[in-house]
Amino acid sequence: MTIATIATTITARTLKNCPAPAKLNLFLHITGRRPDGYHLLQTVFQLLDFGDTLHFALRDDERIERSNALPGVPQDSDLTVRAARLLQAAGREKLGKPLAGADIALEKRLPMGGGLGGGSSDAATTMMALNHLWHTGFSRAELMTLGLQLGADVPFFLFGQNAFAEGVGEILSPIETPACWYVVIEPGVSISTAAIFNAKDLTRDTNLVKISNFSKAPKSFGKNDLQAVATRLFPEVSDAIQWLKKFGDARMTGSGSCVFCSVEQEHDASEVLKIVPPRWRAWKVKAIGQHPLANFLREQ
Repeated sequence: MTIATIATTITARTLKNCPAPAKLNLFLHITGRRPDGYHLLQTVFQLLDFGDTLHFALRDDERIERSNALPGVPQDSDLTVRAARLLQAAGREKLGKPLAGADIALEKRLPMGGGLGGGSSDAATTMMALNHLWHTGFSRAELMTLGLQLGADVPFFLFGQNAFAEGVGEILSPIETPACWYVVIEPGVSISTAAIFNAKDLTRDTNLVKISNFSKAPKSFGKNDLQAVATRLFPEVSDAIQWLKKFGDARMTGSGSCVFCSVEQEHDASEVLKIVPPRWRAWKVKAIGQHPLANFLREQ
């Protein structure tokens, strides 16, 4: 089932079947490093018709609880729980009154440490859903500012559409991307973002580009500056890229480990999936232009 076919249901106290779409970094250039250690980058974020699903129900007390277990992720470090608590505190300050708690159920499909933005997308969907249920009235821009406290990718998912990103990922401009399908492979390893960004051999001086540079060749533009480090540390990623290159311009997304290439039609993606080596998980996914919950966001 794709997230486009999920029907979000709404009552006064619940929101069910809320999509949290995956993303790809169509390219990712590291252009510098700030004194505080954060890396400056340029990238294009592409939303996918594939992701996690969340369900929300208001509580009679003020507690935020995850109602299902997520192996390897303690509740207090889960980005969905942290996002809910952050929004609850901001809403309490804005409205001058306590807010109800919430139970959050998370159906996890996106791999952790895969570079598909799963945790960040879950956090953004949580903020959109609870902003609606709590009637806190935060605008898109206000949610993006709050979301940046949770991670550099969270503002993109709150932005609600494909974007050219700069800064640490928070300076976003809307962008048109090709209508296509992607084959995405998970090589079976989870990669720590910190390990990649802290590597001594990571280049941090790629020249700045413009949106128009990408638009001239969107399916083959640029590269992923993190890929060289990831493939050195994780040969499985290198193997997946080399295999997928038989079908297109294969590259890694984000800090890995997932790799992808674009194809024109769903049939093309299906044919590739038939012969993916069984040691890897793989999906065919459609590019989409807008977050499924974009109508939950108001501009001002």
